[in-house]
Amino acid sequence: MEYPIKSTGPGVTRQVLAENSDLMLVAFRFETGAKGDLHNHPHVQATYVESGRFAFFVEGTEHELGTGDSLIIPSQANHSCVCLEAGTLIDTFTPRRADFL
Repeated sequence: MEYPIKSTGPGVTRQVLAENSDLMLVAFRFETGAKGDLHNHPHVQATYVESGRFAFFVEGTEHELGTGDSLIIPSQANHSCVCLEAGTLIDTFTPRRADFL
């Protein structure tokens, strides 16, 4: 199944790559300077930096990640990110983010 690319804000797009009720795989593409606003959700999230450089903020702690790095974001943790160098994040969510469909 092919999922559409959707704009999620200035300089950011999201595309579901695969999903079932237990797990979802999503690509987020960022332009330099674009932001993922502060939010939380009940899903556990694993983020893999396919390309680019990002500053993540998880519960007030900063993590700078580059190509090949990854990070786990616990359920309900407040988190955001800023793209330092244009790139793509590959995120997994468990369970599936029904709001992305």
